[in-house]
Amino acid sequence: MYELIDAFENVRDFMEKGGPVLTAIFIIIFLLWALVFERMMYFRTGHRKQVNEVMATWEARSERTSWYATQIREAMISQVTMDLRSNLSLIKTLVAISPLMGLLGTVWGMIEVFDVMAILGSSNVKAMAAGVSKATIPTMAGMVGALSGVFASSFLEGRMNKEAELLEDHLTKDH
Repeated sequence: MYELIDAFENVRDFMEKGGPVLTAIFIIIFLLWALVFERMMYFRTGHRKQVNEVMATWEARSERTSWYATQIREAMISQVTMDLRSNLSLIKTLVAISPLMGLLGTVWGMIEVFDVMAILGSSNVKAMAAGVSKATIPTMAGMVGALSGVFASSFLEGRMNKEAELLEDHLTKDH
């Protein structure tokens, strides 16, 4: 129990050292990973069900070679692909915003350093340390969030492309 309290206090101290921008970065990264996990759960549950329904509908067709049948097949594949790609653009946007928020934190912290220098002079190193901390911690957090998000979004995009190709291969036009 004490370890949990210590961990919470360490996270709280870290968040305070990073300033208010770090809270925004934390929210962005949390939302990013919530969307990534939602997509992973969709692959395991909703996507499989949807693919089975589409394949059953296609196999139930008596005719699969005409222009009309080809258009129905393309519409089915397009719908599944759209559902697969749901939230991918939002994930990529959050990945792009994360380092920008880190840069905002850098500017915020440097403004604090310059305020301390203007008020107390440039010789008070301890007073400037808090500002430097607020300048570097958000930058690091933004970069870590962006890097982890890039790997996750690349993995998801590859998986989405693979699943769309598999569906296209399974919906044969011959009868």
